[in-house]
Amino acid sequence: MALTRDQIATRVAQEFKDGDYVNLGIGIPTLAANFVPDGISVMLQSENGLLGMGPNPTEEQVDADMINAGKETVTAVTGASIFSSAESFAMIRGGHVDITVLGAFEVDVNGNIASWMIPNKLIKGMGGAMDLVAGAKNIIVTMTHADKHGNSKLLAECTLPLTGVNCITKIITDLAVLEVKNKAYYLLERAPGVTVEEIKEKTAGELVVPDNVPEMQF
Repeated sequence: MALTRDQIATRVAQEFKDGDYVNLGIGIPTLAANFVPDGISVMLQSENGLLGMGPNPTEEQVDADMINAGKETVTAVTGASIFSSAESFAMIRGGHVDITVLGAFEVDVNGNIASWMIPNKLIKGMGGAMDLVAGAKNIIVTMTHADKHGNSKLLAECTLPLTGVNCITKIITDLAVLEVKNKAYYLLERAPGVTVEEIKEKTAGELVVPDNVPEMQF
């Protein structure tokens, strides 16, 4: 059974290590702020000028002026810092972000990502994605494995304009966790109840499958 958005975000948060500086992209990635594992302290950074982003606010906590890069209201943890977007991008471009989690329209076996433009579709812009894929030490992509028509989003070669080249290290979808290396997708985990055959059918690029593929643990 395919994972829900919250379950994908929960699995993403399991990638965080104590002390990491993490930037969360718009969409499913932002949900990971709600699922940081107990005993782990991370500092979540937002391009619009916040270091120390907390979980989504309750109704009583909502502050219309406290938003993330996607203009969603957020909270701030103890010790958080607010600054200009210029300083925020200096952190990103300076290589001070350990992990960035981004959504994508397509990825491919070369570690390329297309996340900002679909031809003939009105898109707000690329935001900070190009800076993030160039500056972060570890780039994780999270998305659905296939589009609404059932077409794979994990390709042999991206067809859409690229956000970054040879930069992705790991992909977490609603069906699987995969590592990108040696011009192939290496299957690490599968969603509970999802078969290897289903993942094969929905992966257009080369897929390397080990003898035993464990289910994700939550």
